[in-house]
Amino acid sequence: VQLQASGGGLVQAGGSLRLSCTVSGRTASSYVMGWFRQAPGKEREFVGLVTRGGRDEQNTYYADSAKGRFTVSRDNGKNTAYLQVNSLESEDTAVYYCAAALDPLPRSEAYGYWGRGTQVTVSS
Repeated sequence: VQLQASGGGLVQAGGSLRLSCTVSGRTASSYVMGWFRQAPGKEREFVGLVTRGGRDEQNTYYADSAKGRFTVSRDNGKNTAYLQVNSLESEDTAVYYCAAALDPLPRSEAYGYWGRGTQVTVSS
């Protein structure tokens, strides 16, 4: 399974971004898709995840710090997961990673497949 994250960039505070994670090699719907981020000098942290299954079966879970501004979704037909981030703050500056797992857990150890990450830089 290969994951490719994209959509990062430089954005002003208050702006929005949608990150994409394209899965190849296996059907994305077979996996929980999670998003993590790592800010400079900090440990990687969980942002949110979307569970497996079709549209009517999916659930999302978020870190407390991500509730309200972050939205995780997936399009199984496109083998792609998304992370929408609104009202960006300078503290959101980080490398964002997507990952795939079998179980919906907010821990990086649960994810066996990782994308390379995409840099998000928020300017104030």
